[in-house]
This record gives sequence, structure tokens and C-alpha cells, in this order.
Amino acid sequence: MNMAIDEYLMTHVTDTPIFRIYGWSNPCVSIGYFQSIEDIDFQKCRIEAVDVVRRITGGGSVFHEKELTYSFVSRKYPPKIIDSYQEICQIIVSGLNTLDIDAKFSPLNDITVDGKKIGGNAQTRKNGVLLQHGTILLEVNKEKMFSLLKVPIEKISDKKIPDAKYRVSQVSKTFDQVAKSLKDSLKLVFGCQTVPTKLKQNELESCKKIAKDKYSNPNWTLKR
Repeated sequence: MNMAIDEYLMTHVTDTPIFRIYGWSNPCVSIGYFQSIEDIDFQKCRIEAVDVVRRITGGGSVFHEKELTYSFVSRKYPPKIIDSYQEICQIIVSGLNTLDIDAKFSPLNDITVDGKKIGGNAQTRKNGVLLQHGTILLEVNKEKMFSLLKVPIEKISDKKIPDAKYRVSQVSKTFDQVAKSLKDSLKLVFGCQTVPTKLKQNELESCKKIAKDKYSNPNWTLKR
């Protein structure tokens, strides 16, 4: 449903950008649009009742559990990918900084604290609309995370660390604390007013149909 809502927003966004903050009712692994299902331990996910869903954004596999997830949808964005990542991630960095977290944007698409990753981002662009997915780790069970994800050796070969789990950290803040900091940061970074909104019932029904027909369909999840 999370992925269905983001796709719906992408196809229905007006000239006003949308920043959505959400969590997960059940632990889940999301895999990037171009990823092979072999990049995760799919059978272990099933055994441990961890949902698996394929995103429409690119990037690598992400374990969603005790975290804050966000999506940003807009018809206005810098044409260069690196510039758009930096602009949107500034919301996250500035927000976390107000919580006394020394967060930094680490190109191409990571948020780090003391050199360790506490959040990642992925994008897609279609019909003049950008969708960016991002995560912020509130707490992380590294053993569980990396028992489900298969991290290619090239991802850590330049980090001078023996295992990917040593590159990951957490912010140790509550969901509500981080959510408020991002909402406040959004106003400052873009110099705008924010208008809280929620989907109408007919819009939710459309999202449920997308969730059922696409994101719950093994043909979509296992397509690569």
C-alpha cells in the first residue's frame, strides 16, 4: 500500500510538490526497480514474515522496520540527478541538525552521521514528475538487516570496512521527533508554507487497487 500511494501521488501531483512521511505496519524489504530478486534472501524473508515489495524507484534493497520513510513528488526539480538529490536531502540534513544530529549529505544519495549511513534515497522520473524515496533509521537491528540483504562486495570495498553492517548507524530518536523536524525543515529549506492533507476515500480506493493489482502481484515483485 505504501508503494501504491506513492505511485498514485506521482501520477496525480499538481504544480504543488508533495512531501509524505510514513512508517510500516509490518517489517518489509523493498527492492529497487532494476534489482534482481536474488539480491535478497527471499526465502528467509518469507520464513521470518518480512514482506517484500518492488519499488518503482531505482537503488538497492532496503530493510524497513524501525525507521521513518518519506517520499517527495514534484514537477519542479533540478535536471541533474546529483543536484536534485542534494536539494531534497537538504530537508533531511537540516531537520536532523535541529535535533543535534550532525547529519551530512553524502553523494550520490546517502545521509551520514560520523561517516556512517543513517539514510538512503532513490529516484525515478516519468512524464516530467520526480519521485524520491528516502529512509531514516531510527533504530537498527544490523544482524537481522544483513541476514536478509545481500550486499555486493563492491559496495564496501572502498570503505575500508570488513562488513557492511559497520557502515550503518541509527539516529536514536522517535518517529514523531524526526517527523516534526522534517516538517519544520521543509518550510525553511524551500521558504514555503505546508498544508497537511490526506487522501479522500475514492483516492484510497484507487491506491488499494494499485496495491492489489501491482504491488501484491508476484509477477511484479519477482520480475527480475
